[in-house]
Amino acid sequence: MPSLIVPIILLIGSAIVIYLSCEFFVNGVEWVGRRLAVGTQATGSVLAAFGTALPESVVTLVAVAFGATAASKELGVGAALGGPLALSTIAYATVGIVLLITRQRFPLTAEVRGDFRGLRDDQAWFLVLFALKIALGLVLFSLKAWTGLLFLAAYGIYVLREMRGESSLGEEEMEPLRLQPKAPEPHTAMALLQTGIALVVIFLASRTFVGQLGVIGPALGLKPQLTALLLSPIATELPETMNAIIWVRQGKYRLALANISGAMMIQATVPTAFGLFFTPWLLGHELLISAGVTAAAILTMLVCFSRGVVSRRLLAGMGLFYVAFVGLLLAV
Repeated sequence: MPSLIVPIILLIGSAIVIYLSCEFFVNGVEWVGRRLAVGTQATGSVLAAFGTALPESVVTLVAVAFGATAASKELGVGAALGGPLALSTIAYATVGIVLLITRQRFPLTAEVRGDFRGLRDDQAWFLVLFALKIALGLVLFSLKAWTGLLFLAAYGIYVLREMRGESSLGEEEMEPLRLQPKAPEPHTAMALLQTGIALVVIFLASRTFVGQLGVIGPALGLKPQLTALLLSPIATELPETMNAIIWVRQGKYRLALANISGAMMIQATVPTAFGLFFTPWLLGHELLISAGVTAAAILTMLVCFSRGVVSRRLLAGMGLFYVAFVGLLLAV
């Protein structure tokens, strides 16, 4: 156990660095959204989600396209399945828990119901794409790799739809840009610079976090596959979870939920396309269990957003789906 002291210190330290970097990231990306006249929904679902999911997508691309072993390619496919699981369970649960801790509630207004309808549509899009990617993982045919283009096209359509949404970010209370704390309206270049630097630090700290999990997991007796399925998704989706904590703490739950929803759309399309391009994309039973739990979680959120019955306790309870996943995985 003494050999785990350094990895644990690095694990905790990298998590702290990720959180602090996310403070700079969310501050910067909000100003980028305002300077580019992008709406609240698109700022969270496109700008923030693309930024935080980009490192994960690159990791998946490197694993499946340049991995020297079959295990590396399998890890990339697992990441494409594990990311949506963590987002649909742990990330949503984090929002609910923070809402409970800070004693915030969703205001019962027409605007909030409109937000829920938008999120409902995102869940429906995700569920269709997710079902398609799982179906492709059950069959083998010669032209399967070309279907990856469909997923990239689907994400492009999603981005266009979000960017055409109403611009309402100006209604949100904005903190001064960290790099220009005295400027009432910071320069766009400075907002982009702060966001970019924060992303680089988040990426490097996330790689350190994942690396330490790779050391701690086997030391605790977990097989590499179990480590990848149980722990790696939590690590790779840590930036989105940290963003949710920061935004909910600031009372900006719309940005938090949009960030999670947008990151899920990226995870349903871009990494999947990479996997289809460079691997046979055949799913084993562990990944199918992950897919089943993810689909159940998303279907739950789809129904709740449709009926407008989303509450703090419901979101917090989404974490039970991840607990169920762990139990099923260990059982088999």
